[in-house]
Amino acid sequence: MALTFLARRPDSGLGNIRSSPGDPSRNVDWVLLATQGALTVIGCFVVYSASWTTVEGDPYAFVTRQVVFAIAASVVMVVVMSVDYEWFRERAALLYGATVALLVLLILMGVAQGLDRISFDLGPINFQPAELAKFTTLIALCAFLAEERTDEVSYPRFLGGLILVGVPSVLIILQPDLGSASVVVTIAMGVLLVAGAKPKYIALISFLSVATVASAFLGGLVNDYQTERLRVFLGQDTDENSIYQVRNAIRAVGTGGVWGKGWLEGPLTNGRDVPVMWADFPFAAVGEQFGLIGCAVLLTLFIVALMRIWRIATLSRDLLGTYICAGVFTMLLWQVFQNVGMTLGIMPVTGLPMPFISYGGSSLLVYFAMFGMVQSVHMRRMR
Repeated sequence: MALTFLARRPDSGLGNIRSSPGDPSRNVDWVLLATQGALTVIGCFVVYSASWTTVEGDPYAFVTRQVVFAIAASVVMVVVMSVDYEWFRERAALLYGATVALLVLLILMGVAQGLDRISFDLGPINFQPAELAKFTTLIALCAFLAEERTDEVSYPRFLGGLILVGVPSVLIILQPDLGSASVVVTIAMGVLLVAGAKPKYIALISFLSVATVASAFLGGLVNDYQTERLRVFLGQDTDENSIYQVRNAIRAVGTGGVWGKGWLEGPLTNGRDVPVMWADFPFAAVGEQFGLIGCAVLLTLFIVALMRIWRIATLSRDLLGTYICAGVFTMLLWQVFQNVGMTLGIMPVTGLPMPFISYGGSSLLVYFAMFGMVQSVHMRRMR
């Protein structure tokens, strides 16, 4: 009996020692996961508080869809986490090519219909290829740069990366969707900086980006609505209807005080005075209803997420993982800054959603997939 007991393998219950420290299942970053979960839950409450008075007869219309999106996005994240991120490197060209094809198809459909289109209407949902482009362009760029194992990005490699980023960026601008195009460019700048690109290369990307956007405006490729937004930001358009949304968003944040006016008690954010607030200006709802404290808590959660992503980047087993984390870090930082900035009137209104907080299925799915990639890097850092 004693010999049988000694020969018995450990069971798989609590205290199981069969899995090695390098087992991916034992290396989930629970702090990042909990932070992401907290942001998503807060987002659902914010979406409800910003939309419940806008839909006659069904105050839960938007938040119900947001919860369904969150559940679907969680499934996507688990799938991405369970796969070694090297799997995406091997299929980077296929994913990138499919995304470019979808962007071209969307533009052709818009031209045929004589309309500006930024999404495919798939019955109950609208699918935005620009959101997918953030994910696939990141993978393609990181895979391309990781092939060159040096401390500095060579000029030929930089040009190749510029083309990879430039193609989807131009196609997204032509939709037109300047906000999403800015995110793709920002991702590229973050990855190239970490990869060791020279400052003059980053300056070149910045110049080309500004020149491309300026050409789009001068060439009439940008619709009147986005031109109006830029004129409002520059103070060249004082029409009451043009500044209505931004002015009330600023007022909502400013009148919230320290503690806010209470959930569902905001005169501006619950009174239909900030159009499409649940998608574009959720920070205004947080500011008016939860005040400075609520805004500080929300931004602190984003800071924690950024710190964890940066930590994972430094612990990555290879350059590919580091580059992926750098891209996600830059993307998250830029979108939070841009969304808060346009709510406070210090940045032009671009329609960029606040990650995990704004209403929208495409954005939520992509961010969960991105964070799944970061988790995959962390889970396999010891292999």
